[in-house]
Amino acid sequence: MIEFAKVSKQYSRNVFALRDITLSIPKGELLFLAGPSGAGKSTVLKMIAAIERPSGGTLTVSGHSINTIRPSAMPYLRRNLGLIFQHQRLLQDRTIVANVMLPLVVTGASRSDAEKRARAALDKVDLLDKANAEPQELSGGEQQRVAIARAIVNRPQIILADEPTANLDRENANKVLAALKSFHGVGVTCLISTHDDQYLSGADRIVYLDRGRIVDGWRGAERYPDEEQA
Repeated sequence: MIEFAKVSKQYSRNVFALRDITLSIPKGELLFLAGPSGAGKSTVLKMIAAIERPSGGTLTVSGHSINTIRPSAMPYLRRNLGLIFQHQRLLQDRTIVANVMLPLVVTGASRSDAEKRARAALDKVDLLDKANAEPQELSGGEQQRVAIARAIVNRPQIILADEPTANLDRENANKVLAALKSFHGVGVTCLISTHDDQYLSGADRIVYLDRGRIVDGWRGAERYPDEEQA
């Protein structure tokens, strides 16, 4: 489903975000990207969403070449992606259900269908009772779960979550991860970045990055070498 082949991302002559990343991610995998801040985790996720393009190597996502994808093809790629970032960017002047409806409304769904699916998505993250509340009435953990509901309302094939537990206490972080793992449980491919090793349990695979390179990894209980060397 996702194939990095010697992918690099260079911002200037001496600044690399990624260096020669080779990584295959099959459909339905739950993969954690681990490593310190600045390791390149966010860049990996942004590249999959075509927010960033490779400077070298090739990247393919669901049959789309990210190197050469045209602007007209972006909506078709992103319709199959659920994006969750550290800052939820919920619209403060709309209710929770209206925030979750947005991805459907902008793609032409009727308001009645969009609201029905948005309420179903909120139910999946255990927030249906807050559907008519406004974002400022919710805790940080609840807002992050709203962001998950918004990300999955389009029924994506892939969820990309960039540090979704950042700035949350352990209880709320566990609820966020439980929601993400529940979607993986029904076949959605999930990539989750984190710099906190305490949240890595339950992954199909863990890939460690440092300074833009894959330095180590685990698949189940088995350790495997640097993917660049494998």
